[in-house]
Amino acid sequence: MLTPGLEVKIYICTGYTDMRKGMNGLSILAQSILSTQFSSGAMFVFRGKSATRIKILWWDGQGFCMFYKCLNSGKFPWLM
Repeated sequence: MLTPGLEVKIYICTGYTDMRKGMNGLSILAQSILSTQFSSGAMFVFRGKSATRIKILWWDGQGFCMFYKCLNSGKFPWLM
């Protein structure tokens, strides 16, 4: 389970993202959304078009971590 600290900001990227993108592609998207440095510990949450998958990109201070979640049934609710 992810337990980010109180200082971590979580950004939910509205719309849908191409889930074929890896860590580098998602970090480019995150940089275009937020111009500040990743050292702030920000988390970026991306959802695929089918709404059954999400990816979370997180800078932990040493490098990027990417978390990937697939649902067997149901969909992630999302802002458009």
